Order: sequence, then structure tokens, then C-alpha cells
Amino acid sequence: MPSEVLTTTRLRQSKLKVPGTTTVINGDMIRQLGIMNLVEVFRLVPGMVVGEYGSNNPVTSYHGTSQYEQRRLQVQVDGRTAYRASLADVDWIAMPVALENIERIEVSRGPNSAAYGINAFLGSINIITRSPENSAGVELYTSAGTRGHLRAFTSVGDAGRDGSWRLSYEKRKSDGFDAQVDGGERQPFHDGFNVNNVNLDGIVNLGDLHSVEIRTGVLDGTNEEDRLKSGNFGAITNPDIEQDNYYLQARFNGATSNAHFYYVQASFQNQKRRQDWIISSADEEFPDPLRALLGDEVFVAELNENSRESRQEFEIQDTLILGSSLKLVSGLGYRKDSYESETFFNGKGSNYQTRVFANAEYSPFDWLTLNAGGNWEKTTTTDEGYFSPRVASNFILDDNHAVRFVFSRAVRTPDAFEQDQEWSYRFHNVRAPYEDLEGLRLSVADFVDPDVSTLGESLEEEKITSREVSYFGQFHLDRALMSVEVRYFNDYLRDMISGFISADEWNLDNNVALEQEGVELETALQVSGTMLRATYGYLDQEGRYTGDPERFFRKAVDLLGRLSARHSGSVAWIQELPLQLTSSAAFYFAEEVRNTRFKRADFRLARQVDQNDYSYVLALTLQHYLERDPWISPDNIIDDHNQYFVEAGVRF
Repeated sequence: MPSEVLTTTRLRQSKLKVPGTTTVINGDMIRQLGIMNLVEVFRLVPGMVVGEYGSNNPVTSYHGTSQYEQRRLQVQVDGRTAYRASLADVDWIAMPVALENIERIEVSRGPNSAAYGINAFLGSINIITRSPENSAGVELYTSAGTRGHLRAFTSVGDAGRDGSWRLSYEKRKSDGFDAQVDGGERQPFHDGFNVNNVNLDGIVNLGDLHSVEIRTGVLDGTNEEDRLKSGNFGAITNPDIEQDNYYLQARFNGATSNAHFYYVQASFQNQKRRQDWIISSADEEFPDPLRALLGDEVFVAELNENSRESRQEFEIQDTLILGSSLKLVSGLGYRKDSYESETFFNGKGSNYQTRVFANAEYSPFDWLTLNAGGNWEKTTTTDEGYFSPRVASNFILDDNHAVRFVFSRAVRTPDAFEQDQEWSYRFHNVRAPYEDLEGLRLSVADFVDPDVSTLGESLEEEKITSREVSYFGQFHLDRALMSVEVRYFNDYLRDMISGFISADEWNLDNNVALEQEGVELETALQVSGTMLRATYGYLDQEGRYTGDPERFFRKAVDLLGRLSARHSGSVAWIQELPLQLTSSAAFYFAEEVRNTRFKRADFRLARQVDQNDYSYVLALTLQHYLERDPWISPDNIIDDHNQYFVEAGVRF
């Protein structure tokens, strides 16, 4: 039988019947390929680009249309929204998920707002962790490698008839890149991170048809930011980000029969970021307008971008199976995002969202499945409501082959930071002889060019109309199974928000229209002891400026193409060997992103021994960078193009 997809429409569906193309990556593949951090998993997804910007901050994008902040992908962890409340961006360094706890990741390629709302503009990522029922016992794991890489993981848990639980701890540490370029010269780069993550997951069984799931976690750590890249107003110290985050999620699963089940879910998460630095008028980057306030003595003070963000989320979902030909899922959702900051949002702010969603799968004939779904959502960001529909026809050729025709529309509203543009800094701990400037507030509006700046102006929603024709097939060969999935897409995006967001330049506007089309391929061959997998994505993207001619911003189109790769893909081979050895090889590539290319080959050799009461694994991984030039940014310098990692783990 073809593999199943769990999250694209919120229904459990065969790939023959799902209304769109979904990549499924299981946790075993992630670990067998020697992938060292979560964001790198998405190199296995056709059409996705992975890189770093600023001070080693990971970014991933589907079809580009992103500067560096990946605002147009919905990311969830076990059904909990994972992107930031104020800036609809994903902080992958602070993602509270250990690779060892991942069961599978599903990536819906194409607009999925019909199921998950406004931020699923280009697609959705659903990270599903292992159930505590399947991870009882004790597990210890560590890996260490080049550029200060260190990962340590430990978990303990138990499972029984009445329920199960798992407590896990993970440390992630890296020194970042080897160097940066500033003023045309090579400089040391302060861009590492050190994160600690604790998760507690539990399930209480209330009979055969009901259960309660509790998930909670705490994350703290440091994300190093280099003053030359991230410090404003003449920073002389590094504006490192100190994080202190936590979340709590509860879910009640119920059923009245095998054909009718539902859940009620509530979650709360809080993210506290502390980021401060010292500025000095002796630094050449100190802004000239401020010098007019000063005398001959050197001015020294502290600035900060501290913030606290929280999200309360509530959701009810009901699934009804009316025979073999009709399935229906529907639900309601409510979310409140709150944020506080001395620097942003004029002190504090909040945004409320309510939504109603539904999807029906109807198979009137064995050879035809129809899907129709939509999401109606209202947000206080714009004080308007939006409907995102999707319809699809799947023509099932036989038990292993299907052709899909999908039409969808979606919107993305501006996030809080884009729309609520009250941005200012306040002087703290001002050194003598300028103590009288203590508490003085500097508004970013005083530093931008008023002739071209859009600061203070409201933005409208972005819109996309997408069409897809795709094919999925399975071929049963002699002692092997081959799957092939091909997707053709044609998207029209309008009123796209583009421009710079910085302390000295703010020109965001709905000023770009994009037309993009392309083809994506995902194929796999499985033989006893062997797995071969390949992906490829081709993207043809054309943009045009649609904003105010008097404010023509020639870089607006280019900014949305910063992470758009014309050609990208991967090839992976996992092979079982004698002596309980397993080898893997993978090749990843992406071309024509900011005139740079990414090509890397990974090799891993592991020995895993499974006994009745324990198992252990030892592994060596080599990452070889075939392209010598830095990827995406000239600051992403890796001196040694052979990166080594060793791993050891035990479970009992």
C-alpha cells in the first residue's frame, strides 16, 4: 500500500488521495544520514533552500520569496505553532526539538492555508515527535566535531497499560563559521551558539477510546551575534542573544467509535530574549545625527532589544468517517499573540486570530477522489477576515498510481513587526559627562530617509493563486519497491511585501508581483538492506515592481529572490553491511542563490549492535564541501572543507 500522510489536510490519507504533494522524512533516515541539526533536514525536500545569514542564523525557504526571515511557512511541533509571535519567523537554533525525539517530518509543498491558516502561505512543516510509548528505557547519545560542534542527548522513560512518559535533555553547541569579511578584510567571527533543551512528554490512557497528552519544555542558551553584523549605532560589544523559553501543551483525545474521533488542545509558550550592547561615539559606525548632541568627549551608553513574547492557542478538531467514500474533518481555532519590548511595538502589543477550517474527502468512484477544504480566519493585525480555499481531483489509475489536479488560494497578513512599526532605543547607563542623556529615546523614524521611507504606513495582505499537476506512483519490482512523485506548479503571487527593515532604512511595502513555475521530483528505491533516494527542484521565477512609481525601489524584486534556487536537490544512499555496519552517502546541491552555489557530500559509517537488553551505536561522519566559495553570504567562511564528526550512543 502507498505510504500515508497525516497532516496535509488533517486527515490520515494515502498518497493516492491527498490533495497535493507532501514529502515525508522519517526520523531513522535523519539519523542514518548523519544530519547534525534540524534545519539541515530540509535539504532533503525538493524546492527548499537551507543556509545561514547574519551571525550563523539558520534559514530555510521553499521557493525563496524570502529575504532572510522565513515568514511564509507554517511550522508546527506536535500541532503547536512554532514560529515567533511578533515576527512570523522561525528561530531554528531555539527550536525545542531533539533529533533523537523526531518520529517523522511532513512538508506540504504548496499553499496549505486551507488547513493551517495564514502563515502556511507557501507550505507547512509538521514535526511529529516519537510517542513516549515507543521510547521507554534510557538513552544516551553524544556527537562532537569540527568548528566546536557538540551535541549531547539523554532520555529516560517508561510505558505501561495506563500511560507512558519520557524526560529528555539535549545540549547543542557550535563555534559557528571560521571567519567573516568586514571592510574587505578577513576578521574573526563571533557567531556560535550554546543551547540547553529539556522536554517532558506524557500520555495518560483513559480507557480504550480516550487519552490525555501533556507536553512541556524549557530552553535556555546563548546565540552569539557579532557586533560588526548585528550591532546598531556604533556597537563596541557583541549583542549576544540570551534566551529563556518555555512551553506547555495539553491535548484530550476522544472517540465515540472507530469512525468518529476528536481532540481538544490548548497550549501556552513564552519566549524571553535579552539582547544588549554598548555603543561608543569613538566607533566609526556611530551615527552622525547623534554626534550633534555631543561635545568633544567620547560618549558611551547601553542599548537593548530585549523582548518577551507569548502565545496562547486553543483548537478543537472533529473527524468523521462516513463509510469508505466520505471523510470529513472540521474545527475551530483561537490564538492570542502578545509581545513586550522597550524597543519595539511602542512598549507592548497583542494580536488575536480566530479561524474555522474544514476539509472533505469524497470518493464517488474507485478511480476518483475529490477534496474540498478551506480556512476562514480573522486577525486583528488588519481587522479583516480572509478565506483560503483548496480543491483537488485525484484520478487513481490503479492501486499504485494517481494523477492530481490541485487549485488553491491563500493569503498572508503582515506580522506584528511589519505592521506595528514603533521602533526606538533608550539610552541606559550613560557614562560621564553625558549623564543628562540617561533615558533619552531615539526613534528609528529620525534616522530613515523620509522621502523613501514607508515607516508608519499600513501594509495589506499578500495573495497567492496556485495550480498543481502532480503524479504519484509505486512500482513493485523484483524484490524492490520504487516510488516516484513529480510535481508541476504554477503560482501567481501579488502584493508581496518587500523592502529593508533596519535602524537606518525602512521601506517595506506591498510592491512586488511574482510569477513562478517549475517541476519537482522525489523518488526512492528500497531493496532489502538498501535505500536509494533522490530529489530535484527546478524553479523559474519572474518578478516585477508594482509599488508607487515615485518610490521605485529597484532592489524590491531582488530581495524576494535572495533564497530562490533555480536548481536544487539531493541524492542519498543508505546501505546495510556485514558486521552490523551501516553506511550512508548523500549529496546536496543548490545553484544560483545570490550568485553562489552549494555542493556538499556527506559520508557516514556506523556500527549498531542490538542485544536483548541494550544496544549501542558508534559512527563517523565526514562532510565534504565541494564549493570553495562561501554559500549565500561572503561571511560564511569554512576554512577546512572536510568537516568531521564522531558519534556514540547507547540505549537500555
